Amino acid sequence: MKIKTMTIGLATASLSFSSLANATTVEYWTVQTQSDRIQTIEIMADVFEALNPGIDVKIIAVDENDMPQQIAAAAASNTLPNMIEVGSDLSLAFAEEGIVDTTATSEIIKQLGKDRFYKGALKLVENPALNEYVAVPYSGWVQGIWYRADWFKEAGLAPPTTWEAIDKAAKYFYKPKQNQYGILIGTKADAYAEQCYTQFALSNDAGQFNKDGELIFNSKAQKEVLDFYKSLSQYNPPGPQSWRARDYYLQGKLAMFFYSSYILDDIALAEAAASSLSSENFKDLEGATFDPDLAKNTRLATTITKSSPSSFGTLVGLSVMKNDDKAEVEATKAFIEYMNEKDQVVAYSHMAVGGHLPMLRDIAETDDFLNDPKGIFAQYGKESIKEIVAGFDSIKNFSVVDGKTFPKSGEIFAKQIIPRMIYRATIEDEDTQASLDWAEKQMQAVLAE
Repeated sequence: MKIKTMTIGLATASLSFSSLANATTVEYWTVQTQSDRIQTIEIMADVFEALNPGIDVKIIAVDENDMPQQIAAAAASNTLPNMIEVGSDLSLAFAEEGIVDTTATSEIIKQLGKDRFYKGALKLVENPALNEYVAVPYSGWVQGIWYRADWFKEAGLAPPTTWEAIDKAAKYFYKPKQNQYGILIGTKADAYAEQCYTQFALSNDAGQFNKDGELIFNSKAQKEVLDFYKSLSQYNPPGPQSWRARDYYLQGKLAMFFYSSYILDDIALAEAAASSLSSENFKDLEGATFDPDLAKNTRLATTITKSSPSSFGTLVGLSVMKNDDKAEVEATKAFIEYMNEKDQVVAYSHMAVGGHLPMLRDIAETDDFLNDPKGIFAQYGKESIKEIVAGFDSIKNFSVVDGKTFPKSGEIFAKQIIPRMIYRATIEDEDTQASLDWAEKQMQAVLAE
């Protein structure tokens, strides 16, 4: 049996792969390193090879954290793969280095049909100066406010999609004497807090950088965000809170909480919810039995609007890398187009239900996609799942401004400056302007490094 997969960095990296005589090879680097996911991708490649006997697909698994270094080494030795599967930030960074074939990548999007993609997903991989794309959007997850739709309906409250609606609902459902809380936003100095805060910031057009790369974080719009965030935190469960506090929701003690679409199975399946149904993580939670109706009573508000609509999440795309061999470029384009056929998109999406949402709207609305093997999507209903995936129409992040990526945003993230600012303002009750001033100084120090 032909060996098709290796992990960069292991001894097997130097092994040669058998291939058909005179075949054109497509070397595909994927960040999917789990054996079951690799197996699924290999089956896709096997079918493609059977349909295209002159092309040999070589799949190489690379840990996501190792991808920048491995691509840099490959570029230096002129051994770049034909295509890569990475997050949108990395795609933009590689394109700026001149190692992505943006013409070929853009041609694939045109061939597939630009209008089929979610608009926000395309914006995250667009180079507007050249009117080209650095990657073909393929999959991703979205974050938003998960909420008890049945409680909202009974109370006659609007869905939590605007600052006003969120604030009103948080106040209404805040009943601490009954061990019930209005909302859960991150107040611990960790990545979860930054993810919650970022969506609010981008909904008020409060960024980190302008298109020229100048730091604009300490702004009037940003102060409005931190003021609102601090006010909203008073409807949280007590103490610094992080993602673990989803236990309150799963035990029926919370009206709203922030989380990514990866939580779909935890809400829908008893075995996945089990770790949140005990009293182990929070003394004030007594524990609860699994609620089989929770999924159908839950909705996700993916988009928050103040000055403009904002969704937050992660986008993974497929990029064609620079290559002088025209036959390999054409074979790579053919394989990426094949990967975007319905059967392949559905199989890839079902590898991680909720975590690999498809970027082609027409496929995301098909029964084939919505009928996942474990029946998770069915418990929420088709319309609810369509609403979740549609969050990609307005997805944004701090590091991309008008098609330019600012790596320093990643360094600011690594220093946990925004989470520490949130902790100072919400838990230590520091004046919000003082917290913003502190964060600005910390960010300036990063820029000066």
